[in-house]
Amino acid sequence: MKTHLLQSEARVFRALMHPARLAILEMLRGGEQCVCHMEAGLGHRQAYISQHLAVLREAGIVRDRRDGLNIFYRVVRPEVFSLLDTARVMVGGETLITIPAPPIAACPCPKCVGDEKVAC
Repeated sequence: MKTHLLQSEARVFRALMHPARLAILEMLRGGEQCVCHMEAGLGHRQAYISQHLAVLREAGIVRDRRDGLNIFYRVVRPEVFSLLDTARVMVGGETLITIPAPPIAACPCPKCVGDEKVAC
């Protein structure tokens, strides 16, 4: 097996080696989320979440897009969910954990504070 392929695989596994990054991915399992939703839903500060999102982005697992002042993230390698599900089964957990959607009132993004309270 070529060394660069092994290094790429190791980079993906390193990106998955933190509980906060796993929680972020579980939140993104339901689709694109803005950072303010992740902040409200996970109970961590924006800087902490951004550091972990940077690791996931560098590993090629997530991508971001800017919409005004808001940054939205989405999973671009959905195969990662199969890895997470397999790991969960290996440790005796349920095959799917869903991070509940954060309270809309806790999110300052335009989609949540507008006239129609629509989740991002």
